[in-house]
Amino acid sequence: MSDTDSTHATRHDTEHVDCVISGGGPAGIVAGLLLARGGVKVVVLEKHEDFFRDFRGDTIHPSTLRLLDELGLYHEFARIAHRRVEGVTLAGRDGEDVLLADFTRLDLPHPFMTIAPQWDFLNLLAKAGESEPNFDLRMGVEAASLIWDGGRVVGLRARNSTLAEAAPPTADTVGPGVEPTTNATASAQPATPHTLEFRASLVIAADGRWSKVRAEARLSMRELPSTIDVWWFRIDTEAVLPDSVAPRGGDGKVFVAIPRDGHVQIARLIPKGADERLRAEGIESLRDAVAATYPQLADDVDAVDFDDVKLLDVRRNEARRWFADGLLCIGDSAHAMSPLGGVGVNLAVQDGVAVARMLAEPLRSGTVNSSDLRRLQLRRLPTTRAVELLQSGIHRMVEPAVHGYRPIRPPAPLEWLLTTFPGLTRIPARILGVGITAEHAPEFARREEPTFERAR
Repeated sequence: MSDTDSTHATRHDTEHVDCVISGGGPAGIVAGLLLARGGVKVVVLEKHEDFFRDFRGDTIHPSTLRLLDELGLYHEFARIAHRRVEGVTLAGRDGEDVLLADFTRLDLPHPFMTIAPQWDFLNLLAKAGESEPNFDLRMGVEAASLIWDGGRVVGLRARNSTLAEAAPPTADTVGPGVEPTTNATASAQPATPHTLEFRASLVIAADGRWSKVRAEARLSMRELPSTIDVWWFRIDTEAVLPDSVAPRGGDGKVFVAIPRDGHVQIARLIPKGADERLRAEGIESLRDAVAATYPQLADDVDAVDFDDVKLLDVRRNEARRWFADGLLCIGDSAHAMSPLGGVGVNLAVQDGVAVARMLAEPLRSGTVNSSDLRRLQLRRLPTTRAVELLQSGIHRMVEPAVHGYRPIRPPAPLEWLLTTFPGLTRIPARILGVGITAEHAPEFARREEPTFERAR
């Protein structure tokens, strides 16, 4: 495929950078910040005007906390309201919790996981990027299509998200593989589309599990089994719940509660495709199930309404090849995980670190090629596959309870091993909290904490 400029009314502004990243989530922001500290001129595009989403993953794992240390940002992060989780547990056969992963056994500066609003975490990284002359974060700008030249990706077209709603793209203003859309409101209020063009040695797709960039590049996916979906909603409350990411409940009513200041974020795990059927049972059924699972919330559940209950279509998959010539997928666009275990954010962050460590030099010199991208995928695959395997085990423990077959519980041999030899809990903690191949910030990206911060 080859790229040709539009001869229509669309106005193009072309910028030349070393790297353009589609998506301002954990993978994209971390990769962008670290690359910029390494002298790479990088633009990060985030289609939303801010990072505030109620349903982003909130778990920050031990390796990410160590990364914040290396970047000189940990003390700033510590000011964010957060909760500490030292292990992952499930109810055992005798009713007592079984510790599956014990982060305190890890030899790390911060041997625990935190629950903190992801928007605060992303804002912290974005603020750090403001002092880097090579870091350019564009909020409210959405990738529209790839730019191709002889089968190689050489850049990205983007447009202002708000303007895109007013002036839909046509066949002449999008690239190969993207269908034009129509918009009745736009027809009534015509506007001149303003398309940005970024020419770059590398385009990074960090635009999530439904990645448009990956789809346009036609990278095939390996689907992993999942028989659940998730309802997300919040309950305003002052009640105190345990700091845990473990699912609770049974008999088809399984929940995960994430405590925050002034409210609790609730995930109800439901059978895949059961959204319409469960809504037909009525809101009282949901309220009763929440109160039965979390008695602390019994006085607050009446405020829950189906208008506030959002459906997450749970997908677990992995791109067979994470790259094309001039294009790399990272984070959820390369390997989507389910919410169970809160593993997606940590994998995304580690992908971003690996990008900076392995690709900064070839990006600076303009020599990045498919062999470099292949090496990065091979580097990240062991951890990705190990986490996929561990999460598959969690699904096998939880899914029967979601379908009402039996309570949530670990297999009897596993429960015996972990209770008899508690040191074994270090293994899943290592996989969840760090991975197989630990990713450290490269030297060029490291900063010391300000002296007054370290003294506190």
